[in-house]
Amino acid sequence: MQRPTPTDVEVKFEGGNMITETDLHGKITYVNRLFIQMSGYEKEELIGKPHSLIRHPDMPQCCFKSMWESVERGYPWEGYVKNLRKDGAFYWVVVTVTPKYDEKGTLCGYIAVRKPPGELTLQEIKRKYTEMMKEEVCRKEGSEYFSEALERMH
Repeated sequence: MQRPTPTDVEVKFEGGNMITETDLHGKITYVNRLFIQMSGYEKEELIGKPHSLIRHPDMPQCCFKSMWESVERGYPWEGYVKNLRKDGAFYWVVVTVTPKYDEKGTLCGYIAVRKPPGELTLQEIKRKYTEMMKEEVCRKEGSEYFSEALERMH
């Protein structure tokens, strides 16, 4: 499935809890009705797909790195996330991701609960994430420049 092209259209998440569950590799195994409604996808389009399907390209990669490091060690993670809808629009959420264990106590997946963000905090998060994205681009460009310079030396 091809990811949609992001637009500048924001859809406000007004209330309730969007819930998803994934396996250990981030493939979606469960979605509730509110998540289906907000994402714009049908249930059948989501189940079995990587959760990164709804990841907006404006999100700093370090946020997801931090999340995976936390949940893979068995700790919950909470953060603000900009998600991408099927139609290219976006919506902001506060998400709490917690490890899920089977009856033997073995880690078997993850549960994510999304809630609407507070407006004042969201403005601060948007500003910080923009700065983080710029830093990631600068680091990437610097790393590429350094790699190219090394190649020219050989």
